[in-house]
Amino acid sequence: MKYLADYQEGERVVAFCLVKNKEAGVASNQSEYLNLELGDRSGTLMAKLWDVSAEMKEAIAVKSVVKIDAAVQMYRGKKQLVIQRIRPVSASDEVLMESLIPISPVPVDELWDKLEQKINGLQSGTLKAIIKEALADGEIRERIRQYPAGVRMHHNYYHGLLEHIVSLLTAAERLLPLYPQVDRDVLYATCIMHDIGKLYELSDPVAPDYTTPGQLIGHLVMGVEMVSSICRKLDIPMGDAEVLHLKHCILSHHGEVENGWGSAVSGKTPTAVLFHYLDQIDSKMNALGQTLSDMGEEDEWAYAGVLKRKVWRGY
Repeated sequence: MKYLADYQEGERVVAFCLVKNKEAGVASNQSEYLNLELGDRSGTLMAKLWDVSAEMKEAIAVKSVVKIDAAVQMYRGKKQLVIQRIRPVSASDEVLMESLIPISPVPVDELWDKLEQKINGLQSGTLKAIIKEALADGEIRERIRQYPAGVRMHHNYYHGLLEHIVSLLTAAERLLPLYPQVDRDVLYATCIMHDIGKLYELSDPVAPDYTTPGQLIGHLVMGVEMVSSICRKLDIPMGDAEVLHLKHCILSHHGEVENGWGSAVSGKTPTAVLFHYLDQIDSKMNALGQTLSDMGEEDEWAYAGVLKRKVWRGY
C-alpha cells in the first residue's frame, strides 16, 4: 500500500486522507479555492483544490476524512497535490484510522504490558495507589493508549505519549544504579505521570490542537491538579512526602524557571534534576530521529526544529 510520502512528481494519487488544515482563498479570476493540508500515516502534503463550490467548502472540514484523486506537482521545491476530485468518506469505505495518522512503531499492547510491569513493581503503596487510580479511569486509560506526546516536537504520533513514558522508564531503570541519591519510586512515578495533563491539554489524538485549558493552564499544572484530585479521593494527605516530591518533579520537569520553558519551579531534588534531563534526552532523540528519517537519500543537512539549527547526517 502506498502512502502520501511514497508518491513522486507526475504520479496520480487516489487515496484516503485526513484533513489537517483548511484555508480558503480567491483566485485572480475571482473563483474560490482551498489550500488543504492532507495527511496519512506517512506525513502530510499541501494540496490545492481550485474552483471550489460553497457546498464543497462546507463538506470538507478539518479533522474529516476525504478520498482524493490528485496529481503530484513540485512547488517551490516541495511536493504538492493538485486535486481533481474529492469527496467525504462514507461508512462503506471502511477506512482504518491507523492508515490516516502517523503511529508509534511499537505496538500499543507491548508498551502497555511494560507500563503495567513497572507499576506493579513499585514499592511505594502511596504512589502505586495514585497511578492505579488514574489508570482505573476509563477515559484516562483510553487516552494514554491513543494520545501523542505533543503536537509537533516529539513523539507526535498516535500513542506516542505511551511510547515516551515507557522509553523514560527504560532509561531511568538503566541509570538508577549510578545515582543512589535518586528516589527510585518517585522517579518511576514521574516518568508515568509527568505528562498526564497532556491528555486534557491536547484536543484529540487524531489531529491534536491545544485546548483552552491547555493554553491557559498548561499540562504541568493540569497534571498536578489531577494528582491532587486522586489524593483527595483516596484520602492521601496533601502533605505526604512522596506526593509532594512527585508534584515537585512534575512542576519542574521543563528545567530551570529562568529558561522560560514552562516550569513552575526549578528542580530542588536529585530526582527532579535527573528526570528533567531524562525527559530532554528522550524527547530530543525522538525528534532528531524523525528529522533524520525525513531526509532524502542525498541530503547531508536538515533543519531540526527541536534544536533550532541544522543537523548533519554525514556518518
